[in-house]
Amino acid sequence: MLPLKDLFNEWGKSPEQWEVVWGDSFQLEVDHPEEALRKALLVKALIKKIASGETNKSLIDVRMAIGIGEKSYSGRRITESNGEAFINAGEKFEILEKEKSNLLVKSPWQDFDGEMNLFIKLASVYMDKWSVASAELVEMVLKHPDYTQNEIGTQLGIKQNSVSGRWKRANVDEILSMEQMYRRKLERMLL
Repeated sequence: MLPLKDLFNEWGKSPEQWEVVWGDSFQLEVDHPEEALRKALLVKALIKKIASGETNKSLIDVRMAIGIGEKSYSGRRITESNGEAFINAGEKFEILEKEKSNLLVKSPWQDFDGEMNLFIKLASVYMDKWSVASAELVEMVLKHPDYTQNEIGTQLGIKQNSVSGRWKRANVDEILSMEQMYRRKLERMLL
């Protein structure tokens, strides 16, 4: 929990903008919805890196729903706030298991949701199987998008050719393309 709380603290204050509930559930408000997928991917990479490293299995994961929409009420705690974004996230979260997915989005735009959820489901084929090393690399790339593979290698204590191998196994190019597409499409919807 501590690494997750540290990550959330980089993005806002608890309990107004994020809160961990019951030890296994969290809610996070993202001020700019175009950042939501990147943040969800960072959470996923962190959980896969930490939990899988502790258990030596890559079966541990996190289920998340991104809800996009207006916020009509701000409570003292994020779990007391309400609005379209919260309703959308809750509705999508409730059907993650039925849709056999660990990450999906729901917005006011059905076409956007359909297209993005297809891409997310396809990317999940390999994201759900990230090893500790893959998750560690994805986390580094998402936190430091301007780093070269040599700089990443220095930070991770590995050689550039090892970074390249991990990069391919983690499907980093596809993850970044999906995140950039999400960002571009959502920015157009929000105009």
